[in-house]
Amino acid sequence: MDVKDIRKKLKKSLDKQRFEHTMGVMYTAGCLAMANEYSMEKAMLAGLLHDCAKCLPTDEKISLCEKHDIIISAVEFENPGLLHAKAGMVLAEELYEVKDPDILHSIKVHTTGEPGMKLLDKIIFVADYIEPGRKEAPRLEYLRKTAFEDLDKTVAEILYDTIHYLNSKSGAIDPMTQVTYNYYERYREE
Repeated sequence: MDVKDIRKKLKKSLDKQRFEHTMGVMYTAGCLAMANEYSMEKAMLAGLLHDCAKCLPTDEKISLCEKHDIIISAVEFENPGLLHAKAGMVLAEELYEVKDPDILHSIKVHTTGEPGMKLLDKIIFVADYIEPGRKEAPRLEYLRKTAFEDLDKTVAEILYDTIHYLNSKSGAIDPMTQVTYNYYERYREE
């Protein structure tokens, strides 16, 4: 399936706001890929599909994960919105015919991250947070600048902000988010 077909299909399956966000992530991922000498096409496809399962009903996300033996954590059961990344990986492969393991993996980890992420994982993780439609996150101007200078530092800063935001709201933190921050924290200090 080519990118034009995927875009058309996504436009029908995502709400207007989510589709606009998706397009922002796609183009931001392309820019970050260029800045990091990575395949712009792969980054843009991953950005386009990163939220492909976002608007699915919760029971469908759970079903997709269970059908493919994907472990669902207690935090994900409590906050099923987090499941869109794992379900999105499955949907990208089954519905949108993506076979590239790097693209699929970047979709899977774009919400929580994971220690030792590959370059594409970091590009999608960061692009999702800094795309032009985002307005509510703190320090966006700083993060948008830093993203084009040091992806590892930007990953660490985004995780730091996310954890502090969730702690201030008494929100549940996915254990993988904390583990990922612990791994990338050293880049905040350099």
